[in-house]
Amino acid sequence: MFKVRINPHWEINRGDGKPLDTSVLLSLLRAIDDTGSIARAAQQVGLSYRYAWGMLRESEEAFGCSLMQTGRGRGTRLSPLAEKLIWADRRIAARLSPTLDSLASELETELGKSLGANPAKIRLDASHGFAVAAFLKQAEDASLSIDLRYRNSTDAVAALSRGESDLAGFHVPIGDFEAPSVERYGKWLDPKDYRLIHLAERTQGLFVTPGNPFGIQGLDDLRRPEVRFVNRQAGSGTRMLLELMLNRHDITASMVNGYENTEFTHSAVAAFIASGMADVGFGVQTAAERFKLDFIPLQRERYFFAVSAETIDQPKMRKVIEVVRSNNFRESVQQLAGYDATRTGDILTLPQAFQRASRRQPA
Repeated sequence: MFKVRINPHWEINRGDGKPLDTSVLLSLLRAIDDTGSIARAAQQVGLSYRYAWGMLRESEEAFGCSLMQTGRGRGTRLSPLAEKLIWADRRIAARLSPTLDSLASELETELGKSLGANPAKIRLDASHGFAVAAFLKQAEDASLSIDLRYRNSTDAVAALSRGESDLAGFHVPIGDFEAPSVERYGKWLDPKDYRLIHLAERTQGLFVTPGNPFGIQGLDDLRRPEVRFVNRQAGSGTRMLLELMLNRHDITASMVNGYENTEFTHSAVAAFIASGMADVGFGVQTAAERFKLDFIPLQRERYFFAVSAETIDQPKMRKVIEVVRSNNFRESVQQLAGYDATRTGDILTLPQAFQRASRRQPA
């Protein structure tokens, strides 16, 4: 089985026909940030000190600005420009990773077909999330082949209903917003035809810049014109949840500065804020922690894999359940900030999963 990985790569054209390749430079800058020393950083990334020093000087000449700051007793630190380069790289990766991961999975399938070595794959359509990423890692370790497409929750369950996938990943809030969310997914998920695999429970809330300089406490602060917001894309489960919550607070899109600025993943929202381009966003706690943002918890929710009742007992699907129920996967989920693996691996009917929502439905 072939494993394809595609990583973002970017260059900066200096106007002289010789673009600056940022890949090695960024690795060196990150190592300097970690070690506080050019010599130790060069050793960490496998460069000679002379080569590393020359690269830094050449890059500074190209930018016309220093990439390092030195001081007695403080070692070597990154300049604001160097820090901005690193944040730019993290934002690029956060925005492009779902698309590149999906493309890599597609290429794996095509290579397998061409070489006559294409094992039966589980077709997974899912909204991008940290528990899903952990599942993919465990599936790879267990030699379980996954054909992945990252797409929003609504599109994922719709694809499952059309027979275009074997699993659909989607998430549903716990409590007052459960019923309207379940109603939307119910267009495609007939209780007689589908079962749910409980993947994880997680916390959604507001990302704010470190120290919370605007004193943001909740959704009502999004009305303030000086607060810049960054949103998730239309159709995503997180955006659907946010819209339900804003409606509860009588907040319309026109009241929120930056409501139409959108990113595709929780990490991309966090990177947007960490880069100083917005002050607040909405997403899962793990992304806030990884980008060193403050987090205001607002809503718990559950993430599920939906599967056809006809296929859940097939060998390949039993393998999926085995991976989800494994100690390694449970531990990896439990280590994610804001995630809870207590019910990970539970198999539920839709009425069992959404008893409260079912009681609200008309007879």
